[in-house]
Amino acid sequence: MITLARKKKESGNGGSGGNGGSTTGNSGPLSDAPKRISIREFLLVKEVQELEQNLPTTCKVTFHDPNVLSEFTLVISPNEGFWCGGRFKFSILVPEEYNMAPPKVKCLTKLWHPNISVDGDICLSLLRLNSIDGLGWAPTRRLKDVIWGLNSLFTDLLNFDDPLNIEAAEQYSKDKERFQAKVREYVSAYARR
Repeated sequence: MITLARKKKESGNGGSGGNGGSTTGNSGPLSDAPKRISIREFLLVKEVQELEQNLPTTCKVTFHDPNVLSEFTLVISPNEGFWCGGRFKFSILVPEEYNMAPPKVKCLTKLWHPNISVDGDICLSLLRLNSIDGLGWAPTRRLKDVIWGLNSLFTDLLNFDDPLNIEAAEQYSKDKERFQAKVREYVSAYARR
């Protein structure tokens, strides 16, 4: 796992043999001066370490490049409820403006859910900079809040009254058995473990 000290060292070396920041004529320092670590990178090192210790048992996080903490995949495998037995993949991208702006999240697994569209858009207050309910993104929120929130969309945050997928919510209100059958159909077709 990447550490802040290692990140600072990598940024400081810049990958070049360098000449210690010497100058050439009047052109000023050469381009191998140490890079500054962004606030996002500084926060992510700590948050990712904390995240690994506090993940819900139904969640798994994968970093495709261990040196890039701002892009990762989350897999949620619910162990109860309508989507039990499925495996749902989400891409999470932490923007440069983090922690003033929320991560960008997309569901990569097609599913039948009132709060997640078939195209992968997600209706979760904390992923919005401004939300009507006042529970939107704030600089005090962290990656663990996002992961726990996404995980809860399969249990206690499931909301049929404020749906993104209106068709799924209407089907649930009219015929719960048909809704459940359609959920199972999507799980079988797209979300097998």
